[in-house]
Amino acid sequence: MIRLSDRVNGLSESETLAMSRMCRELAARGNHVINLSIGEPDFYTPDYIKQAAKNAIDLNYTFYSPVPGYKDLRDAICLKFKRDNNLDFTAEQIVVSAGAKHSIANAVLCLVNPGDEVLLPAPYWVSYRELVKLAQGIPVYIPALIENDFKVTARQIENALTDRTRLMIFSSPCNPTGSVYTKKELQEIAMVLSSREELYIISDEIYELINFTGTNESIAQFDFIRDKVVTVNGVSKGFAMTGWRLGYMGAPREIAAACDKLQGQMTSGTSSIAQRAALSALLTDPRESRDLRTMIHAFRERRDLVIKELNTIPGFRTNVPEGAFYVFPNIRQLIDKRAGTTQIRSSDDLCNYILNKVFVATVPGTAFGDPDCIRISYATSVEQLTEAMIRIRQAVTELS
Repeated sequence: MIRLSDRVNGLSESETLAMSRMCRELAARGNHVINLSIGEPDFYTPDYIKQAAKNAIDLNYTFYSPVPGYKDLRDAICLKFKRDNNLDFTAEQIVVSAGAKHSIANAVLCLVNPGDEVLLPAPYWVSYRELVKLAQGIPVYIPALIENDFKVTARQIENALTDRTRLMIFSSPCNPTGSVYTKKELQEIAMVLSSREELYIISDEIYELINFTGTNESIAQFDFIRDKVVTVNGVSKGFAMTGWRLGYMGAPREIAAACDKLQGQMTSGTSSIAQRAALSALLTDPRESRDLRTMIHAFRERRDLVIKELNTIPGFRTNVPEGAFYVFPNIRQLIDKRAGTTQIRSSDDLCNYILNKVFVATVPGTAFGDPDCIRISYATSVEQLTEAMIRIRQAVTELS
């Protein structure tokens, strides 16, 4: 047997990717599986962005790119941050990476030493926990409840701080809950965190454009905390460019330089073609994007459909998420119920039961730090969602 490193043996497989793998295996056996486990828009990348990539190939953008990204792309990211978020960056503070996950990994590995504590408001995105473990940091979970729309308070964060706290990672709009923090809520959190020396924040804003409130607030907008925030974003969600693998950060200059150095040894610059496509995307003002308006309208319609249907299924309790494309219902009332020889002891059991019983894939809340919930993605068609809700109702009604 090959002896693998403790580092990799200590990592968990991504639960969302594991569920997608199980979907593919069931589908390969001829089953009609509806996959509500993946966080991927079902829209195509807009034509003008695809054309920019084709032009880049014709213009021979086929060589190694600078490690932090092409200068004109980093300038465009600075413009985007100013235009959309009122954040001031220079190109030297921008690092372009192979997706927002890569940007977060860079920042965690550059900031966290063994034994450092990292605050993770829960529910959290699955990879936050594992990246902290990879850096040999200690995840500290701060639970948020459905009654507060899965948002933690400044008081909760203050109570979780210790002398070893080094970092907080959170997302808004949030994966897995769709929760969106208000300006007032972020300001209160910023005031608590700003009082600590050598404490930083990673603000994951990849779902910024999938937002039903009209505007997205960035925690870095407050002058007194700005030099402590790494703002992460990308083109995957808002521009339907998941496969292009391009994310970026805006960070204090020293952190950006450290991430540039780390990335230079790990991957070097991200795809030259993806960068040229992203340049076209980011120069687009989202307020003038017909493609984005179409996507937002569709996601809102799907959200409302899923919430309406879930609220008619006994055992599901929902709130109304204001962003992203997930619903995170509480399923505590279904724990300990049975169907034949199957007993539901956890959200993992419920998701596996629904998948194997009616071929609908969801993700257990344990993956996100809340075992009383499951994540349902509505990034698929109304027809698929309608059928999925019928199947879930069928499976759940057999529990008693």
